[in-house]
Amino acid sequence: MSGPPSTARQVLRWSRRVVAVVVTVCALVGAVRLIAPATAGATGEPAGVQRQLAFLRAALDDDADDEAQRLFPEGYFFMHALYGLSWVEIGMREPAGERSAALREARWALGRLDSPPGRAPFSAGLVPSYGVFYRGWSNWLRGGVLTLQSPAQRDPDELHRFADDSAALGAAFDASKSPYLAAYPGQAWPVDSTVAIASLRLHDTLLPTRFAGTVERWLDGVRQRLDPRTGLLPHRVDPGTGDPVEVARGTSQSIIQRFLVDIDPVFAGEQYLRFRDRYIVSPLGLGPTVREYPGGVDGPADVDSGPLPLGVSLSATVVTIGAAQVHGDTRLATAMANYSEFAGLPVDTPWTKRYAFGLLPIGDAFLAWSKTARPWVEQTPSPPPASITWWWRMPLLSVLVVFGAAPWLPTLVRRRQRRRSRTADQPA
Repeated sequence: MSGPPSTARQVLRWSRRVVAVVVTVCALVGAVRLIAPATAGATGEPAGVQRQLAFLRAALDDDADDEAQRLFPEGYFFMHALYGLSWVEIGMREPAGERSAALREARWALGRLDSPPGRAPFSAGLVPSYGVFYRGWSNWLRGGVLTLQSPAQRDPDELHRFADDSAALGAAFDASKSPYLAAYPGQAWPVDSTVAIASLRLHDTLLPTRFAGTVERWLDGVRQRLDPRTGLLPHRVDPGTGDPVEVARGTSQSIIQRFLVDIDPVFAGEQYLRFRDRYIVSPLGLGPTVREYPGGVDGPADVDSGPLPLGVSLSATVVTIGAAQVHGDTRLATAMANYSEFAGLPVDTPWTKRYAFGLLPIGDAFLAWSKTARPWVEQTPSPPPASITWWWRMPLLSVLVVFGAAPWLPTLVRRRQRRRSRTADQPA
């Protein structure tokens, strides 16, 4: 009669042990992700990025670009642009004779941008045609493709197209009263013009200098139209005058800070410190993240920012990894990358790596691009004063220790009680 109940107790006991082991292993994995190197600076290749790109290529071949387009207006474009730019970054880290794979994939991505689906959301009637967003990002990627080739081996058609597109951008900036060109009819965002101006600086690195005056005039116009609340480039401006109409926001600032260093390192350094001081926060003391709006300002979430728990934008946090890295802010880049490894739930195999179980490939694209960040025109600046220490991990590690140990506490308590009982039963 005691058989079945005894068997049931054994099954229950082993089930508890299995659960305890699983919980402890999860806690250990979380701790490792918080500590193990997740970036490799501007010269090394971060572990797992090429496997991430393998996942992204398979996802793109399986129409992930169309799914991204349904999420936001530039989804198709960004999926390919970031994939291609990440391969350029990988190629820049390789010896000159070992860049064929990077060059092939970057060209493939550029071809997808230079197609009817790539241009579909944009207006051909803008100046330059299809707007500054499309022309700026495309020109930057095309310049990256040329960078992977030695000067003597650059494709003449690619070189001619890069020169022509740069000339169209330069002429549009020279003719504009505002430093910020339109991305869509009647709409202008400073971040888009920042990317385009960076591509003109890249032109003057690869080809004879042509746009130095354009860049200087742009910088003068930008300095005159900073967001009065933060002293940063605003999020959105009046398309005619360039005057700010929306406070600086984390989603655009994270990209601006990535590109500004290749335009004017001194101005970029000033802007980066302002951004870091006003937008980098650690809600509940659990890790460095980026606010979408500056302290004291609340605003709505949108398709760019995503949900804003505690005012934090997850997309801006991911992109800021790259911004910190190009500014030489290794401590912050490392901390944010480790936090992403912890919170992003990566699934790692020998062939691919994906985050959030691969449910949102556009997020993987931004993360791969961020982890491979490096300046293309200027040298990596000297590190700014540190804003974070190794100890930021301690609250999370403490939580993980408690989480990993908790399932074993009842067993430990029972064993201790048995020892006490046996001791009490022994004769004096």
